[in-house]
Amino acid sequence: MAREFKRTDRVSEQLQREVAQVIQLELKDPRLGMVTVSSVDISRDLYYATVFVTFLGIDEDKKSIQQAIEILNQAAGFVRSQLGKRMKMRIVPQIKFDFDYSIARGSELSALIKQARDKDISEEMEANSDKSASNTGDNTDKSDE
Repeated sequence: MAREFKRTDRVSEQLQREVAQVIQLELKDPRLGMVTVSSVDISRDLYYATVFVTFLGIDEDKKSIQQAIEILNQAAGFVRSQLGKRMKMRIVPQIKFDFDYSIARGSELSALIKQARDKDISEEMEANSDKSASNTGDNTDKSDE
């Protein structure tokens, strides 16, 4: 009988919760703003983990994001030591932080979809108004005969 969840999935979920708590409660760098841990990818051997984060309270330009990621990567050793105290694991994985572009990409796609829908609605309304104008014109022509 196969297991329902892989061990790497369970460990990555636990790492996500613990890293979020450590960043929120232990890291006191005002340059970071509010950090949200969106997901954690962990290697099959549980030695390496990539933590994907997003930021609230900093500018969404490349320079600000890169600076915040560098701050987190410099604090990765501290975060790892805190994880070692909190989690019961033989080996605590090496942590690397990376920005989660999927949320930004999702909002861009949502904006494009909204723009396309608005365009379709406006074109449909124009087509309906043209039909109704031509229908009223046809009615007046028939009544004149």
